[in-house]
Amino acid sequence: MTKKDFIRLTTCAAIFGLVGGVTFEGTNYIYNKNFAVESSAETSGNTKSPVVSSTSTGSSNSTGSVSDVAENVLPSIVAIDVTVTSTGSDMFGRTYSQNSQGSGSGIIVAQDDDNLYIATNNHVVSDASEVSVKFNDDKVYSAEVRGTDSDCDLAVVTIPVKDLSSDTLGKIKVAALGDSDKVKVGDQAIAIGNALGYGTSVTVGYISAKEREVSAEDMTMKLIQTDAAINPGNSGGALVDASGTVIGINSAKYADESVEGMGFAIPVSTAIPIINDIIKSENVPEDEQGYLGIRSPEAVSDYASYYNIPEGVFVKEVSEDSPAQKAGMLAGDIITEFNGRSVTSMSSLQERLSKLKAGTKVKVVVKRANDGEYQEKTLTVTLGKKSDAKDSSTASDGQQDSSQQGNPFQNGQNGGFFGRN
Repeated sequence: MTKKDFIRLTTCAAIFGLVGGVTFEGTNYIYNKNFAVESSAETSGNTKSPVVSSTSTGSSNSTGSVSDVAENVLPSIVAIDVTVTSTGSDMFGRTYSQNSQGSGSGIIVAQDDDNLYIATNNHVVSDASEVSVKFNDDKVYSAEVRGTDSDCDLAVVTIPVKDLSSDTLGKIKVAALGDSDKVKVGDQAIAIGNALGYGTSVTVGYISAKEREVSAEDMTMKLIQTDAAINPGNSGGALVDASGTVIGINSAKYADESVEGMGFAIPVSTAIPIINDIIKSENVPEDEQGYLGIRSPEAVSDYASYYNIPEGVFVKEVSEDSPAQKAGMLAGDIITEFNGRSVTSMSSLQERLSKLKAGTKVKVVVKRANDGEYQEKTLTVTLGKKSDAKDSSTASDGQQDSSQQGNPFQNGQNGGFFGRN
């Protein structure tokens, strides 16, 4: 039995955007400086989104009892319940749809004149048809998903401030988010979230490790490891230090009969720029969204380890006269960064493309094989309009049909793995 078989990550599917049906058993995937909010209220007409930033001086090992910390942090933590509509078919070929429920947690990270912004995990709200948020005063409000980043398992949901009662507004507050880079192994860690969907709970432990690599579903992330109990429903909740500042966003745990006390959280310093990007991102109408003009195989991970290729989006096809081709991209390239952020899957690349308008210039970093070794190249791509695409199959930058794909790393225009371009 291999180590991979022996230890299973309960939230592998959930971590990377699969709600996992009904129970969010995987609700916990892993991921002291105060996180301040520079409110857009400073500008006339509230035309800018709020900016989440780290402002404190670092981790503080002890400032009070756990009960004091919990009392201070709980107004910033919410419970999130979602409804997911799934479709299926019976033995007679008849299709049907059914609703399933899931739960998770969230952290209030910003507020402006218009909205309250709540950070959570992507897998908590992915594919949700309805989202509701319960605050510490037990009031429940409908919420909207502002945006997601499946590569980093992060999402932001919003609630209009006008929808919140004065009583609720008086009892909640924006979280103090910290600097996870200054956290030390052995520091106290307190996990707060909606465990098992029963309501907010608090567990205590220590930081077991930093930058622990955790892999699942074509993705590897460096996370904070803690022995504070993180249970289903805690996903999206806060991992705080002894001063009550958030140092991580709870995300996953290892589960095995012989494994105990291994929970993980997304470092908050990693999450800050991603949360800001989500908050500031536009909702671009589909007919205005940009495209690259590529296709990628579905089952890259089945071959990637065998061929020892870099992590990223493998380009199986490049459409003729597409923006990708005009920028110099070749079949066989592996996209590792898009517009300043790393990418590991086609779905996350599509996610980011959907937020950019046609005509936008972006930097795309690719790794290209040359005599069996990969060399990095940076391409400047001007995104095109889908309606102008000559090849409709790549206009949406989709995944190659698995029935036609075969070995995805063969027959590339640049010679596949052993390309010389």
